[in-house]
Amino acid sequence: MRVLFLGDIVGRTARNDVIEQLPLLRDELALDFIVVNCENAAGGFGITPKICDALFAAGADVLTTGNHVWDKKEIIDYIASEPRLLRPLNMAEGTPGKGIVQVTNAAGKRLVAVNLMTNLFMAVNDPVFPALNDALVRNKLGRDADFILIDVHGEATSEKMALGSLC
Repeated sequence: MRVLFLGDIVGRTARNDVIEQLPLLRDELALDFIVVNCENAAGGFGITPKICDALFAAGADVLTTGNHVWDKKEIIDYIASEPRLLRPLNMAEGTPGKGIVQVTNAAGKRLVAVNLMTNLFMAVNDPVFPALNDALVRNKLGRDADFILIDVHGEATSEKMALGSLC
């Protein structure tokens, strides 16, 4: 399976380049899925519904975010209704949106994308380790997905490395 993950789009120039290049990359690389971290695509801070729609129209299958997801308030209603735009899974219960999604392409291949945020040096969220463990217990490679992509947003490399040991 061929999956392209792009991150982190920061600002207008990068955003426009990604939107222009995604269709070409999908064809040239024979991609099954494209996942893009977009949390800073709106002028370097946040994401808007219009930008999400443009990224989806260009060929992104899933959009992930991080701690800047709420920088543009107009995203709140959009993220609640668009399951392919993820916010970190381990944000507090009741936070709009989802942190995990399964998408299926035209060939029937299934991708599960998980978006997480670490705890060290970041705003307070639910503990990341149980959140990842639960996501992997509920979504098994082969049974539920042909590919599982985990986008970990955080500051401490040590915490990211420790999360990798769970996979």
